[in-house]
Amino acid sequence: MPAPADAGRTVAVTGATGFIGRRLLPQLAAAGWNLRILVRRDPADAQWAGLDIDVVQGSLDQRDALRRLVTGVDAVIHLAGCIKAPHRDDYLRANRDGSGDLAGAIAAHVPEAHLLLVSSLAAREPALSDYAFSKRAGEQAATDRLGERVSVLRPPAVYGPGDRETLAFFQLAALRWVPLLGSADARSAVIHVDDLAAAMVAMIERGASGRVEVPSDATPAGYSWRQIMQAAAEAIGAHPRGFVEVPCSLLRSVAWAGDLGRRLGQANMLSSDKLRELRHRDWSVAPAERLQLDAWSPRYGLHDGFADAVVAYRRLGWLPLA
Repeated sequence: MPAPADAGRTVAVTGATGFIGRRLLPQLAAAGWNLRILVRRDPADAQWAGLDIDVVQGSLDQRDALRRLVTGVDAVIHLAGCIKAPHRDDYLRANRDGSGDLAGAIAAHVPEAHLLLVSSLAAREPALSDYAFSKRAGEQAATDRLGERVSVLRPPAVYGPGDRETLAFFQLAALRWVPLLGSADARSAVIHVDDLAAAMVAMIERGASGRVEVPSDATPAGYSWRQIMQAAAEAIGAHPRGFVEVPCSLLRSVAWAGDLGRRLGQANMLSSDKLRELRHRDWSVAPAERLQLDAWSPRYGLHDGFADAVVAYRRLGWLPLA
């Protein structure tokens, strides 16, 4: 259903049907924003029941769809992107070209609008993987067109209700001997999806910053793999006998199989690229890059955040009941 044309502030959102987008829209509506989304097909999401949403059908490579998406808006949140693909060109097409084309449409039709580009902490290390390279390229493409009208948000690992990517960690935590996939000295910041959504709302309320900022929970220095997997085990009520660091040689063997799949055109989650991201030692958040907003602070720590995710996984039937 279209939002009323006469009123208030309007935000356009790409990627609204994804894991983060589904949690974002209700928070935007609660903050008083009119909603407009870009989708390939009409969405049917029970979580949006009761929301007035102006739906623009199309994709990021269609100029007319982008024009209809951005005309008359006050802000744009760009969530759409590609997290796994068989080739670098596929990542670049989605993450660089999509961001650049969207920013170009904003520059042409609503040059005063604020673009909040939701990137990834991986963009801090563009040499690690094709994905990381493409996310950094997307940041550059957007800022080339809009300059300081762009705010870049680089989330670390995002988890929470409905996320299939982190579900695997809870399944591994149910094992008698829990594997640790990263280096013993690695640190990884995390953020609950609802805290990330609240941060995005606060950022568009603040307006354009022209900066690159990184959100996290209240522990920006991050967690070790053992802390993360221990918290996952506690959240599901498991009592593992111990934790075992998986030899990198074994992980490389699995990643090589993923590489073969990529060469055959399959977008496997674990490849040599993804393994380099997984084994990277520093996904912490430095003080200089940390998102700081008077109107926002994270609600969830690791333990209560994981517990919240597990409740949802069990309700969906993705994890067995306790």
